[in-house]
This record gives sequence, structure tokens and C-alpha cells, in this order.
Amino acid sequence: MKNLLSIFGLAVAISALAQPNYWQQAVDYSMTIDFDVKTHQFVGNQVLKYTNNSPDTLNKVFYHLYFNAFQPNSMMDIRSRTIEDPDRRVTDRIFNLSESEIGYNRVTTLTQNGKPLSYKVESTILEVMLADPILPGTITKLELSFEGQVPSQIRRSGRDNREGISYSMAQWFPKIAEYDDRGWHAHPYVGREFYAPWGDYQVEITIDKNYVLGGTGVLQNGNEVGYGYQETGREEPKRKGKMLTWKFKAENVHDFMWAADPDYVHKTAQVPNGPKLHFLYEEDSATSNWSQLPEYTIKAFEFLNRNYGVYPYPEFSVVQGGDGGMEYPMSTLITGHRSLQSLVGVTVHEALHSWYQGVLATNESYFSWMDEGFTSFATSRTMAYLFGSNSSRPNSGNYRGYFALAASGKEEPMSTHSDHYTTNFAYGRAAYSKGAVSLAQLGYVIGEEARDKGLIRYFNEWKFKHPDLVDFIRVMEKTSNLELDWYYDYWVNSIKKIDYAVKDVVRSGEKTSITLARVHEMPMPLDVIITKTDGSQEMHYIPIGLMRGEKPNESGMNRVIQRDWYWTHPTYTFEANINFSDMEKIEIDASQRMADVNRDDNTWSK
Repeated sequence: MKNLLSIFGLAVAISALAQPNYWQQAVDYSMTIDFDVKTHQFVGNQVLKYTNNSPDTLNKVFYHLYFNAFQPNSMMDIRSRTIEDPDRRVTDRIFNLSESEIGYNRVTTLTQNGKPLSYKVESTILEVMLADPILPGTITKLELSFEGQVPSQIRRSGRDNREGISYSMAQWFPKIAEYDDRGWHAHPYVGREFYAPWGDYQVEITIDKNYVLGGTGVLQNGNEVGYGYQETGREEPKRKGKMLTWKFKAENVHDFMWAADPDYVHKTAQVPNGPKLHFLYEEDSATSNWSQLPEYTIKAFEFLNRNYGVYPYPEFSVVQGGDGGMEYPMSTLITGHRSLQSLVGVTVHEALHSWYQGVLATNESYFSWMDEGFTSFATSRTMAYLFGSNSSRPNSGNYRGYFALAASGKEEPMSTHSDHYTTNFAYGRAAYSKGAVSLAQLGYVIGEEARDKGLIRYFNEWKFKHPDLVDFIRVMEKTSNLELDWYYDYWVNSIKKIDYAVKDVVRSGEKTSITLARVHEMPMPLDVIITKTDGSQEMHYIPIGLMRGEKPNESGMNRVIQRDWYWTHPTYTFEANINFSDMEKIEIDASQRMADVNRDDNTWSK
């Protein structure tokens, strides 16, 4: 496996170099922590080898100290108490934490290549002045000692969640910020999202021997800690002393999560030609549906590997914990007291984040919809495959979510920074619903076959490279041979809406003259289906000049390609070679893949 991963890493590096002027930073973490389950505190040491692959000389670096958000009057606390619609999991809970319940990360020593460094803490950000500049193409060693306290479970990480899981350890260590062609991304932890460089992690966690651990990475000393004895029937090993050290290794990941509980059961399953799956949860009447979860997760991974690219890691862990569902490299934290379909749904959604957040890892602060939206789109299709429901329009729920946003008066452009939306409602519907519709509707614009091929091509060309919107557009343009910047200019950078209408239908000799109107601002190519009185149908396809081409005929019916409709023209008239008396119905976008905000005027009937 080590040689395979080395070859895999080399392939990634060569692929990255094949992109002109492309570069990204690299990290190598080695961490040890001692964890006290009585005080919920830990001390640790971190050695970070940081490779500067940028063309820039770095005179300072930044770390995230995420646990500092869980303190009264933190930015997360103030934001939650002042926003119009606070997350119900947060509200004023941070403000009411006692000293023993707050979270914190504190750096006690910090050196660069053995030289002590000066630094300052601003909320959840540690700003470090370097002793020696990090020159382009060089590696520096940053070593720090730190201590932390696990907050009461509020958002994502913490202790004693509502289902009784002891520790959900996400965003728990000092983590260096990402530096890319836009500079440092030292965003404070206000609510969302996460962005970091890829690298290797070696993590050793020493904790009370009665606790079972799981999360990111591959456990290196399973025999020592007794991992797997429950499912194999082997006798639990005799553990010496009061503490055990769990040793994990993860390669080419950008974060490291772990969870711990004395009552976890641990079960595994194997995806054919895929990863080994781990399931850690408290086994009781409320988690009875977990017994069926492995078979559904196997089927889901097989479907995802076929349709969205091959999962590149050797393992994946589904761990009960957290406050809902949250993705991490090679793992997820989910609450487990759920119906079967809810349990499978949240597992599929968080597993899919391995594709769009774990492997592609677009900067979510600016492109959250390229993770959450793409994940939601693929989740709907995967759930339709697994359960056979809503298979003709699997993303109809995401369309409804977008329509509610469009009608609310609260919509903001999807280019808004994730933390800076005015309401959580606007963020959620934009990132999840409108983001999912962006892909479902793209299938209408370029054809579903081109869209689906483009998604696999996007994954294969941009995995482990932090793609942005321009990179995605170029992949889809190359796959479809159509120009698409107009689509994203409207859909992402504005809140302009789609609304088309059949305005007039009149006799024109032996033909019929049909006039359409663009009611709202966003232009779209149109599929217009004419149904005749004998039941036969004919499609009239109206391209727009901005696309510089036409999509393939997906309908299977006779298709007439009309002239382009220019975005400057509010109305458009064309003639159908059908006698008016033979006309029964005219409908714009019968497939309902176009997110037309008012379909009442999409149809004319005699």
C-alpha cells in the first residue's frame, strides 16, 4: 500500500505540474497528544514540515485555533446572537458556557528550525512572525506545543453530544491556514467553512484505555489497542495500565478528525475494489438501523465510483457523533438516532463530500455551492438509485428549495463569502439548493450526457488541486464544446431569475406563428415541445447566441433547430410548419429542468 500511495502521490504531482503555472503548498504533520477524560483537556506537540511551492517569499504564517470560537463574546457567539435567523444548535449557547465548558486552543511554545518565534492571537487566528523567510521551493520546520479544552458540544465538535457520545474531535488542533494564488486565507471561525493545504498526518492520541477511537486515517496499531476484536470474536487484549496510545496515519488529506467513546461498537465492511468501511456507534434501540447501514454504504460507494470518479483512499469511517452530519477526510461524524432512510441519506451526503470537499476541496468560503450544491445534487441521484423513489426527477426537492429562496426577497449572489450572507436561510438555500440546481439545470443547457462526462473529467483532472469556478467552467466547455461563462455570470454572480412565457400563437397561412417572451432577466436556451391533435410531438430548440452552439438532441423526437435568441431581445417569434388547426399544446421545457420561477405561463393549450 505504501508503494501504491507513493505512486499515486507522484501521479498527482505530475498532473499538477502539467497545468501551466499551477502550484500549491504542502504540509507534513506529526502530532502527539495526551488526553485527560476527567478534565476534558489535552496537551500536545506538533511538528509541521511546511513546503513553500509558491513563487512568493513568506515572512509570516497563520494558524487556525478553532476551539477559541466556543467562548462567550467570540465572533461565532456574537454572530449567532445578532443574526436574524441563528442556527438553532447555537443560538446563545456559547454565551452561557462556564469556564469548564468553553473551548480553547493555546500555543505554549513555537519555533522555526529550532528558533523561537513571536506570535499573537486574534480570536481564532494565530499570526506568526517568522525568524527566517520561507523562500520559494524550500521547506521549513515549525514546532509548537499546545493545550486545549474540549467545549460542550454545540457546533460540529465538542463533548457529550445530545446522543451521549463523549468526544467529537473536529477542528481540534492548531492548523496552518491555506496560502494560494490569492494569498493567505486566515478567515476567523464564525460559522463556516474550511480550507487547508493537503499533506500527510501522523497522529498519536494517548487516552483512557476504556475509550474506542475512530476517524480520519488508517490505524497503525490495531492489535495493541484491540481494534476489531468485537466483530472478529477474538478475546479483548489485556490492556496494561490506565492509558492507551492510538496511532493513526493519513496521507494526502487536508484535515484530521477523531472521535472517542467508551461504548462504541466497531464494525467493518468492504467495498468491492474500493475502501474498507468502518462503523462506530453506540449499539442500542435508538441505533437499530445501523445494522443495515453497511450494505447501503457499499452500494452507495460503488455507484459513486462509477458516476463521479474513484474514491482514492483505502478506508472510510462513519462515526456517530457531532451535531447532525459533517464531512472530514476519510470519515464523517453523524448523529445516529434516525430512520433508515435518514441514516442512509446523511451517510451518503457526507460520504459524497469526500469527492467535492475531501478530494477537490474548492475554497468553500467563496464557492461553498461547489461543494454543498454538487454534493446535494449527487446525493439526490444516489438516494434515488438506492431506494428507487423519485428517480425521474431526483433533484425536485432542490428545485423547490431554490424557488422558495427566489420568492423570499432574501436571495444573495452565490459569490457572497459564506460567512457574510445576511441570513442563514439565504446561505443554506444558495449553497445547497441553488448549488444543486446549477448542476441539474446544466444538464438541460448542455445535455445530461455531456454534464455527467464532465463531472468525471472534472474530478480526474482537478482532484487534490483546489479548483475554482473558472476551472470547472473550462472542463464543462471542453466536454460540451459550448460557451458557458454567461450561465455562471447570471446564476452565481447575480440573483437574476429565469421566467419564460408563451405570449402569442396565431395562424400564419399553412403554418403557425409562435411568440415567446422572456419575463425575467436571465437568458436560457429553450426546448419548446409542440403536441398536435393526433398526439404526435415535435421539439423546437431555440439556442442563445451566448452559447455559440447547440446541445445534442436528447428527446428522441423530431427536433427543429431555430435561429439564436439574443439576450437583448425580450421577445422571440418563430414559425412552426404545423397548421394552427392541428395545434393542441405548446410547452416550454416539459422536462422541468429549467428553474423557471413561474411555470403557469409556460404552456399554451387550444
